[in-house]
Amino acid sequence: MTRVAAVDCGTNSIRLLVADADPVTGELVELDRRMNIVRLGQGVDRTGRLAPEALERTFAACREYAAVIKELGAERVRFVATSASRDAENRDEFVRGVLDVLGVEPEVISGEQEAELSFTGATKELTGADGLARPYLVVDIGGGSTEFVVGDDRVRAARSVDVGCVRMTERHLVRDGVVTDPPAEAQIAVLRADIDAALDRVEETVPLHEARTLVGLAGSVTTVSAIALDLPAYDSAAIHHSRLPYDRVHEITEWLLRSTHAERAAIGAMHPGRVDVIAAGALVLLSVMERTGAREVVVSEHDILDGIAWSVA
Repeated sequence: MTRVAAVDCGTNSIRLLVADADPVTGELVELDRRMNIVRLGQGVDRTGRLAPEALERTFAACREYAAVIKELGAERVRFVATSASRDAENRDEFVRGVLDVLGVEPEVISGEQEAELSFTGATKELTGADGLARPYLVVDIGGGSTEFVVGDDRVRAARSVDVGCVRMTERHLVRDGVVTDPPAEAQIAVLRADIDAALDRVEETVPLHEARTLVGLAGSVTTVSAIALDLPAYDSAAIHHSRLPYDRVHEITEWLLRSTHAERAAIGAMHPGRVDVIAAGALVLLSVMERTGAREVVVSEHDILDGIAWSVA
């Protein structure tokens, strides 16, 4: 067993996994898994820069994670940063801050690398699972981008496009600096069109229709699952490997697009940091299901974070 620490810093959240990994048996024993919503990508789509307050929120979370990593004695640490820091002009400031706090330099990876890590994390334990036919289509709906990966034992094709829940919300559902609550039909129509155009680009290189099992990752998908399961509070064990039929995803997405901030915030399993962006994230998931004809999505709590852990085991 090798004790490893993995940090995934995305556009909306930063997450930590400390685990004991056995590459021989394929076992990953989780010791600590936690998340903070820091909204690192706040305004990046508009300004091209990481905001000072977003950087400070991120560094505060890094200080918390550094204490956990030290306490649990992780032998190897890997910090991966994705869409927001990939796009930002001042990402060097972000890199220096993380290095000062954690002692490791964040790797600002490409969308394709992000896709491969997500695929590994999501599918490593699906082998032999009843009723889940290959190839898989893994869809990781992040804050700034969404990754699409088709594969079986290995990745066949992958593509990353900039249709994450935060980016789509800021681009289409904000007026005068405030999230429209609820959005107008015209805003929703433009949002749908942007997502559809991104799916057109994905299909240029990724054979979406060849996949036989759709696997959905990240907070937008797991939150939709929590709503579908009517959970009074977020429950990872109940959500992991839940299966959501298309009709239920459609129903929840339509409700989210027409709900108020107060109605969404009242959902027991809803993280406060997702209240304003969940509708856009759910619409990305629904659009993928409509494009591929998937009748259900298998929800995974294991994703890029687990893939990062395996990469350093």
